[in-house]
Amino acid sequence: MIRRTMSIFGLAALVLVGLGMLFNSSATVAANTPPPASTEVKIDNFSFTPVTLTVTAGTTVTWTNRDDIPHTVVSADDPKTFKSKVMDTDEKFSFTFTKPGTYTYFCSVHPKMTGTVVVK
Repeated sequence: MIRRTMSIFGLAALVLVGLGMLFNSSATVAANTPPPASTEVKIDNFSFTPVTLTVTAGTTVTWTNRDDIPHTVVSADDPKTFKSKVMDTDEKFSFTFTKPGTYTYFCSVHPKMTGTVVVK
């Protein structure tokens, strides 16, 4: 009887150790996973700043209109990869770049305003 009790306790201890290792390793994986990358482009004084932005694939770019007049952010490729609504002061538009390449864009309200996102 004592031997059986010891076997049950031994098995229970192994299960608890195994579960502890499982939970500990999943916490480590979560802690080591970098957060998604993000960056900002400011729209001010009829320009995009920075004009050219280089990011890694998976980065979210957010454009913020700091101008007193409306602007848009529209990709120059056809079909359009991204297109914002008309943004008033302090409104934002975000897009996540998942594929490497060079993406040029412009403001459809003021087409001479242009910018580029290079995705590596």
